Amino acid sequence: MTLFDETNAPYSDSDTTTLTEPQPANETHTEQPEQLAHDGQTHDPQNHHQGGTPGHVDPSDEKPAPAATDDFASALDSFTAEAEEAAGEDHVLKGTVLKLTATHVVVDIGAKSEGMLLLAEVLDHEGKPKVQPGDEIDVMREKGETEEGYINLSFQKAQKLRAWDEIEKAYSENRPIRAIVAERTKGGVTVDILGAHAFLPGSQIDLRPVRNLDGLKGQSFDVAIVKLNKKRGNIVVSRKQLLEQEQTEKKSKVLEHLQEGSVLTGVVKNLTEYGAFVDLGGIDGLLHITDMSWGRLTHPRDLVNVGDQIQVKVLKFDSDKQRVSLGFKQLTPDPWLDAEHRYPVGAHVRGRVISVTDYGAFVELEQGIEGLVHVSEMTWSKRTKHPSKLVNVNDEVECVVLSVNPGERRISLGMRQLAANPWDSLIEKYPVGASVEGRVRNLTDFGAFIEIEEGIDGLVHVSNLSWTKRVKHPSEVLKKGDRVKAVVLAIDSEKRRLSLGVKQLQPDVWESFFGNHHIGDIVHGKVLRVATFGAFVEIAEGVEGLCHNSEAVDGNGQPVHLEPGIEHDFKIIKMSPEEKKVGLSIRAVGEEASRKEVEAYKQPASSTGSTIGELVSWKRAGNENG
Repeated sequence: MTLFDETNAPYSDSDTTTLTEPQPANETHTEQPEQLAHDGQTHDPQNHHQGGTPGHVDPSDEKPAPAATDDFASALDSFTAEAEEAAGEDHVLKGTVLKLTATHVVVDIGAKSEGMLLLAEVLDHEGKPKVQPGDEIDVMREKGETEEGYINLSFQKAQKLRAWDEIEKAYSENRPIRAIVAERTKGGVTVDILGAHAFLPGSQIDLRPVRNLDGLKGQSFDVAIVKLNKKRGNIVVSRKQLLEQEQTEKKSKVLEHLQEGSVLTGVVKNLTEYGAFVDLGGIDGLLHITDMSWGRLTHPRDLVNVGDQIQVKVLKFDSDKQRVSLGFKQLTPDPWLDAEHRYPVGAHVRGRVISVTDYGAFVELEQGIEGLVHVSEMTWSKRTKHPSKLVNVNDEVECVVLSVNPGERRISLGMRQLAANPWDSLIEKYPVGASVEGRVRNLTDFGAFIEIEEGIDGLVHVSNLSWTKRVKHPSEVLKKGDRVKAVVLAIDSEKRRLSLGVKQLQPDVWESFFGNHHIGDIVHGKVLRVATFGAFVEIAEGVEGLCHNSEAVDGNGQPVHLEPGIEHDFKIIKMSPEEKKVGLSIRAVGEEASRKEVEAYKQPASSTGSTIGELVSWKRAGNENG
């Protein structure tokens, strides 16, 4: 039979082993046919030499037993199955996909029964099947069958077996090979190389540590095979090794042409608070934030982002340390070079508020040109307000150029100059001597500020609060928020100063006192306070005089003890209306009394004229008082 001949070679080895064993004489004719039937053979004189060794079979018993014919079909089926299984081990079979179920793929491999493999073996990184019915795929046969009778197949093993040849070739030639990230695993990721799975450690994925390994799933890139063990089926690859080689090659090329002043194209690699690192191709350069723009930047991200491709200029290159300083603003002309001509003093300009500080606001007039509006130039009001109360970031404002300093890259701007100065017309509106009314806005140690209209404050000095009361602090007379009347004493429009007085609304007691009293008058007073040099005496309401210690003696030249509250007669010996000072004396009072007693004794009662002695005494007294 033809079928018998095709399987004769592997089958003959089994027969030889069986038939060469010694057989008992009485069992030769009965057991030989059963053995042949079991091995799937019939006795044929022409093929007898193929089934065993000559001499062990009796020629008279060459006719097969009926049992051998009946069991031939089952023996042949068993042999065919064993042959198919043997042929499938370590061999790749071609199959055609018949259908896909929820868990398996049914494949026709040309055998008596169809094969089946797990659906998970043909899913891509997105979980979608890579094969469809009708596709031809490579598979390998696994041991055993499913409960339904399907042959167990493996797609991944077939892929891996085919891939090993290419992987070994790439490893021996030290060349990269393409890989696709399949899934994350402990310590790294698993990559697919032509169907074979390899391990890519996390430290070998990139030049810098990669934190999000899950995000690599499905990505494709070249890797280098660093370790290979076919017996165990282990493959270890590295992407970092290829990147380092590539970086070294690029770095060598860049260094050949790198020099100060050259313009290069790079990719923003990283951002920090002080600048951006730019990859020039194997070597990184620092683009400092001060070299990014002629204007003000709060953070590098205001100009560039990671991944941006930009042109930069090499400002400095240290070949020993391989440090490169880059510039971006140097690619455009410095706008400050002709700023003095484009922004003359007095010009009206418009700009955008980019920053607000405690002392003012910065206004961007153009890219790289900024001006400062000081808080004192924002409003004519002398009352200090925080700039944030007047402008906000991104406000469009109009200003007047006050000064330009290209060397220091400064422009001073003003906003109040756009409105009329209320102080220019203040003299006409509030002439000196005019009465005004306002609200106490603030109290200080030296006086009180009274707002007489919006933005116009006048100062009432502590000395102008009362004619009679010695005020140490304005809070003794006024409190914040009080509405008071005052008199305009002086106006300085240039310095924006307005002096007011409250006591001027009342009669001046000093003026009245000096009008009614003269040197030599005897007044009665009360001691208010005592100092080391004398005593202050109240001689009229609101009017004080000083009795020096040298004048506080009686007619006998004995000191008079003065204490607060003691009342006494005093003689005015000095008057100064300008300084509002009055000098008092007790001694002069005694001298005056003695003189009057003497004159009264000498002069008859009827006499009304003055003697020469009286004139001399009066003159002497006048000289002493003076």
